[in-house]
Amino acid sequence: MPDTVAIDTRGTFPLEISTPEKLGLHAPALARLGQLIDRHIAEGRYPGAQIAVARHGKLALFRSFGQARIETPAAAAKDDTLWLLFSNTKVIASAGIWALAEEGALRFGDRVADHIPEFAANGKGDITIIELLSHRGGFPSQEVPPAGWSDHGLARKAVANFTLEWTPGSRLQYHGRSAHWVAAMLIEAVAKVDFRDYLRSRVIEPLGLGRELFVGLPESQHGRAADMHEPGPDGKQMPLADQNAAQFRLAGVPSSGGYATARAMAAFYQMLVNGGTLAGHRIFAPRTIEYVTRNFTGDMVDQYMGMPMHRGLGPHLRGTTDNIRGLGALAAPRTFGHGGVGSSYCWGDPDSGVSFAYISNSRVPDPWHSQRMDLVSNLVHTSIDRA
Repeated sequence: MPDTVAIDTRGTFPLEISTPEKLGLHAPALARLGQLIDRHIAEGRYPGAQIAVARHGKLALFRSFGQARIETPAAAAKDDTLWLLFSNTKVIASAGIWALAEEGALRFGDRVADHIPEFAANGKGDITIIELLSHRGGFPSQEVPPAGWSDHGLARKAVANFTLEWTPGSRLQYHGRSAHWVAAMLIEAVAKVDFRDYLRSRVIEPLGLGRELFVGLPESQHGRAADMHEPGPDGKQMPLADQNAAQFRLAGVPSSGGYATARAMAAFYQMLVNGGTLAGHRIFAPRTIEYVTRNFTGDMVDQYMGMPMHRGLGPHLRGTTDNIRGLGALAAPRTFGHGGVGSSYCWGDPDSGVSFAYISNSRVPDPWHSQRMDLVSNLVHTSIDRA
């Protein structure tokens, strides 16, 4: 992956700047959201955060809070700060598979082993791409070693050697670090290029997000990256050395290593809620977006999450169950999105046309994290006044 950032040929961010009132959003509800985040930072819950709300292809709200880095040299969060997405990256990586399907290079019903023959080892030969992307592959605890982050030949061998923990398709269990490495190797097997380069050329740059969304962060951009933290035993924020390391930032780990601004993620989800088009640029067909945001797992309980997760082929959906992670209990049933462990959530609501991104820089454990996210997302839902 080259250490360069292509110049955005459009020259401007793809979302036109507007106001909540002009976009049918209730400004006092969004003000309460800002006040809640200010309070979290004052309490020491996380050093910094960034949020963005968009609707109908326009940006209603974009705001940075607190500190991007608290260790020397400290740095305030700025509009161009890049935030670690953690598992929000999974939807970006999945979009590479969607693109290959649109190009006629594969089908969602294909077996992974149709394209990576050695993946059939250890009883994995019948696992389909649908099962892979909806967390039903049967190998949730498998991992690619850090040496495979830069050596993709090693990464391909690692995923081929994954072993099953249960019969594929028989359960739903979040594949935190495994499924999307398989997806990345699938992209490389079919597209014949580094998966990071494919995502950049096929999805990120066509969206006009070349300077604000990265899967594989070039060294030239590391100075913009917020450091990640977690609360220590005394409650003080401690840096996460592994996630702040240059090796991790460069790797673009497809399950958890993307970086973006909040407005870039709000724009990505604007594209999804608008049927695959952003600022007049068609990235995906409407039917593709309808398909990948369909509920493929019904009300199956995710054995890791402890609740139904209504998995699509990348994002998950709100549905109508009592509880849901991150999207907000008040979300419309078709709202879809994804989160990043203990730190963030991004989602889109196709019924209202609203998209939202919230990214912070501390990995905070449950139950506080999930409770916080329900409050944060619900404040956005309550701001939606009219279509």
